[in-house]
Amino acid sequence: MRLITSFFWFLFAPLLGFILALYLTLGGEEPLLPLQQVEPVLMSVEGNLDSIRKSVGFIGASLEEQQALYKEQKRVLQELAAKSREQKELSDEVYEQRILAKLGPPIRTHSSRNVEVKVFELQEIGYRGYIAKIKLFNPAALRVVLGQDTWGKTETTSSAVARSGAILGVNGGGFYRSSRGGREHVIPLGNTVVDGKLLQGFSPSSNGLFFAGVNNRGKLIGGLYIEKEQLLRENPWQGVSFVPVLIQERMPLDIPREWANQRHPRTIIGEYANGDLVLIVVDGRQADWSSGVTLEEMQIKLLELGVIEAYNLDGGGSSTMVFDGEILNRPSDGRERPVVTNIVITP
Repeated sequence: MRLITSFFWFLFAPLLGFILALYLTLGGEEPLLPLQQVEPVLMSVEGNLDSIRKSVGFIGASLEEQQALYKEQKRVLQELAAKSREQKELSDEVYEQRILAKLGPPIRTHSSRNVEVKVFELQEIGYRGYIAKIKLFNPAALRVVLGQDTWGKTETTSSAVARSGAILGVNGGGFYRSSRGGREHVIPLGNTVVDGKLLQGFSPSSNGLFFAGVNNRGKLIGGLYIEKEQLLRENPWQGVSFVPVLIQERMPLDIPREWANQRHPRTIIGEYANGDLVLIVVDGRQADWSSGVTLEEMQIKLLELGVIEAYNLDGGGSSTMVFDGEILNRPSDGRERPVVTNIVITP
């Protein structure tokens, strides 16, 4: 299976690069990388890709295929960096128009004095999913919901959305199962913040486990936190933990070896330069619908869309997006998986 996956990556990589190159040059259109400091950050990716190449491995592919894929990914990021040289600061209105031009027409919308939500289809070669772009006018509109509002319990995303009266919801952070006193408990990984409260004490980051969420102003925060005071200085309002960090300070980070070059369903939280949040769910493990996306592919897509910060949330069978009571995507288990935390947007 891995040999087949590597072969198709090798087959489609030139086509992906050609389409992106054509897209970036036609009509002089600029990518959505609106801040001037993007250029030096993206240029640094060239150096970082050397270490990525050493760690990825690409099991099952020939050396020639590995080199071809590595060069193609490197070329795509170089094109994004070169194009960003021409980019200038944009007004909020112009920037919003360019975001929407990249995303296409929304398939679902909601607008109130607290929040604006627009949902878009995401269709690429080999995978598909949904993107929700969110303007938080009131930070309280975004919440992390524990399963059944109880530590150690689980709940499907659609149930959490309905119970909290939310308009939108996706699954949240990772979790593990623990048995105590003959009873099974499902425990969130890392740190979880609900309504400004750090639940069950602080857990230092290890093995790339991050915390990501929003602060009390509705701005995306996240990263690795070794000390509790580091996290509390960010004024976290809501947040969850998982691994790995995808993009930070406009720079795509190295994907850990154990996560590299694997196609799976994904759930992503990110932020645009204008402060809009983005929630992405990609389906996978369904050959007739969507095979899933690698984290390397996801980084390239996020950069193309202009996302400047991004974190990989719990994926696989957990990946679910619900809007106005409707499950938009196709969870890989054939049904929703109960999860320990969900991220919801209330109207």
